[in-house]
Amino acid sequence: MNSKKSGYSGLQISLHWTVAALVLFQLLFGENMTTYVDAAAAGRRLSTYEQTMGSAHYWVGLAILLLVFVRLAVRLFVGAPKPQSTMPKWMAFASRATHALFYGFLVAVPVSGLLAFHLWGWMGDIHAWAKPVFIVLICIHASAALFHHFILKDAVLRRMLVPARDPVG
Repeated sequence: MNSKKSGYSGLQISLHWTVAALVLFQLLFGENMTTYVDAAAAGRRLSTYEQTMGSAHYWVGLAILLLVFVRLAVRLFVGAPKPQSTMPKWMAFASRATHALFYGFLVAVPVSGLLAFHLWGWMGDIHAWAKPVFIVLICIHASAALFHHFILKDAVLRRMLVPARDPVG
């Protein structure tokens, strides 16, 4: 792993923003899966919209899971930039902890959704708990990036917007 990079590769940036967009879709339209499951359980015929949105939730969740595994593989082989040299240790720790929580949830949530849909319906309650947690994590993550950009005026946010010119990645 190359952890001496100055920034993220174009692939890493693309994966980050693609997963972010897919998660946003799930947060905005995920309730449609509840409608889908409830209607199926009640034997009610689904509208075309309900069928489409329930199916979209399922497939977008699978796409997130797949892309997160790709992100983890790329991170393992390409590495990640080291923390800014001016960043206090507590801030670097908070960054690592937040990223670890994100990766954990980005795997656990689609898996719990699949388990709820195919095996154990009660997992749907656990799956649903992820929404407020994701919203809090996203707010922390985005706030920290904006804090770095506008208050600390360092390159933390820029690293996820502009690919590094490192020969690796």
